[in-house]
Amino acid sequence: MKARSLISSFLLFIITLSLTVACTNPAVYIKTTNEEDTAISAGVDALRLGFSAWPGWFPWQVAQEKGIFKEQQVPVDLKWFDGYLESISTLTAGQIDANSQTLGDTVSSVVGGADQVVVLVNDNSTGNDKVIVREGINSVQDLKGKKVAAEEGTVDHFLLLLGLKQAGMSPKDIQFVPLETGKAASAFVGEQVDAVAVFAPFTTQALKRPGSKELFSSKDFPGSISDHLVFTRKYIEEKPEKVQALVDAWFVTLDAIKKNPARATEIMARRAGVSVAEYQQYADGTKLFTIEENLKAFKPGNDMTSLHYAAEKLGEFLVEVGLAKNEPDISKLFDDRFIKAYAEKSQA
Repeated sequence: MKARSLISSFLLFIITLSLTVACTNPAVYIKTTNEEDTAISAGVDALRLGFSAWPGWFPWQVAQEKGIFKEQQVPVDLKWFDGYLESISTLTAGQIDANSQTLGDTVSSVVGGADQVVVLVNDNSTGNDKVIVREGINSVQDLKGKKVAAEEGTVDHFLLLLGLKQAGMSPKDIQFVPLETGKAASAFVGEQVDAVAVFAPFTTQALKRPGSKELFSSKDFPGSISDHLVFTRKYIEEKPEKVQALVDAWFVTLDAIKKNPARATEIMARRAGVSVAEYQQYADGTKLFTIEENLKAFKPGNDMTSLHYAAEKLGEFLVEVGLAKNEPDISKLFDDRFIKAYAEKSQA
């Protein structure tokens, strides 16, 4: 779900300049002829959509290869990022119109001054974000005094802190090692740290260490990590019809995946840079949201299944870890008109 981080917009620019994420990212991919043709045919007025390595976002590749964008009459320039951080900074800079990113990252971007809007829930992480430990560590309490790597401020860092808190521990009880997600997984495999918090497909990489195992995951904290389609407010105001067409295309793609899961899995596994068998292991760890689940998530609530509530908690987290001085204003963060319009059309 990338690294899928909560780091502020300013830090994202600095980190993106300094990291060479592609060299450690297991999801290296060779562009296909079909993909090149699609990018060319999209045209200069195409909607520029970013995505990166996370199972909940690989359906965009299916949409492209199955011609669904064209069917929905929305020209899309689908941009793959080997480094998730780069995709966030590119949206913040206005060099793409929309991006696939976590709720936490979007809240963080708002803290940094970006004007972004969540229009769709792609998925919830239900196990594909994991804290993985070496042999001999059998409980959260066993992490005391141990070296634990994660990308600081990321949703996986957030997951790690949730696990510690549930066990009655604090961040001070461990030796936290801040590393970019790909490098964190490599450091764990290289036995430089005792545990690591990472997301799929980096989980596959981390679990290659002999004797390693999952200690806990996002499955143990329902709703804590959600992933979204996020637009700049400027684009929504100027071209709402294209936003609607892209939202429609997403749900059409989910239907296409259900109708031919084998072919869709092949496409997504290739995009992820893993085998079909490895990709199938991610199935239960990511919950793709239906239109009904989207409508429910956008409603105010009092637990993490509500986007409004979750955004408030993530804002508190940013302040707690020192990545924000004040909690963000999330009053204009969510726009559910596009999913509502799709729901009305699909029921007609």
